[in-house]
Amino acid sequence: MDINEFLDTVIFGVSVRWIVGFLIKGILIFIFVKILTTIIKYLFNRSQRKQGRIVLEETKLGFIRQIIIAIIYIIGITGFLSLIPGMEKVSNSILASAGIVAMAVGLASQEALSNIIGGFFIIFSSPFKVGDFIKIDDTITGNVVEITLRHTILRNLENRMILIPNNKINSSTIINSSYGDTSTCSFIDVAVSYTTDLNKAFEVMRDEIMKNPLVIDHRTEAEREKNIPEVVIRVTSLDNSSITLRAWAWASTSWNAYVLKCEALKAVKERFDAENIEIPYPYFNQIIQQAKPS
Repeated sequence: MDINEFLDTVIFGVSVRWIVGFLIKGILIFIFVKILTTIIKYLFNRSQRKQGRIVLEETKLGFIRQIIIAIIYIIGITGFLSLIPGMEKVSNSILASAGIVAMAVGLASQEALSNIIGGFFIIFSSPFKVGDFIKIDDTITGNVVEITLRHTILRNLENRMILIPNNKINSSTIINSSYGDTSTCSFIDVAVSYTTDLNKAFEVMRDEIMKNPLVIDHRTEAEREKNIPEVVIRVTSLDNSSITLRAWAWASTSWNAYVLKCEALKAVKERFDAENIEIPYPYFNQIIQQAKPS
C-alpha cells in the first residue's frame, strides 16, 4: 500500500487525508496563536519603558495587553472551529433547541460584559492603579496587584489574593491611601481613670509618641506660628468608668500610621504604669447568698 492509498483510507466515514490535514491546520493555528501572543507580550513589555521613561502606565498597559491577547485567542478558536464541516450548523441547532441554555449563556455574557466595561471605567477614570493600597466598602483592604478583564486582584496583609468583579468595584466606596498625599493621621485612643491628672497624661502620651521615628510633622506654617504641637491630644469622651484621650499622630503612609499606632499604644501603656497613671478596666463583684436552713 503506497502513501496515496493510505491517505485515501476511510476511518469512521472520514478519510485519513482529511484527518492529517485537519491536524496539520490545527497545529499551525495553535503555533500561530502562540507565536502571536508571545510577540504581543514581548512588544508590550518592551514598550513599557523607552529611553529611561515610562511610556504607558503599567495598569493601562496590562489591561490593553489582555484585551489584545483575548482577541487573538478568539480568532484562533474561531479558525479552528471553521475546520470542522457543519460545525456552525450544529452549534446553531443546539442553541435554537436549548432555550434555557441560551438564556443562561446570555445572562453570563451580560455579567462578563458588565465586568469588562467596568474594567474600562477603572482603567481610564483611574480611581486606583496597580500598586495602590486601597480599602473597598470598609471591609476589603489590600494592594492592587492586577486589573484583568473581569476582576481586580488585591493582595491583603495576610498575603492572600482577593478577586473582586470590576462591576462591583465601580459601585463601591473606595479609600485609596496611595492617591495624592499619602501622609496618614493615626488616631491613638487611651482610656484613663477619673482621678487622673489629665495635663500630666497629655504630656506623657505626647512624649512617648514623639519618640517614635515614624512620626512626621504635618503642621502648616500657621499652626507652627501658633505653637500647636506636632501631636495634638484631646479628650474625646467621658465614659462610665473612664476618660478617653485621643492623640492625632501623622505618618508618611497608611502602613506606617498603623505601625505607629501599635508601637505608641505599647509605649504609652508602659509609661503610664511607670507614672502610676491608671488605665481602668471593669470590676465585677459577685455576691453569693447562702440558703437559709429549713
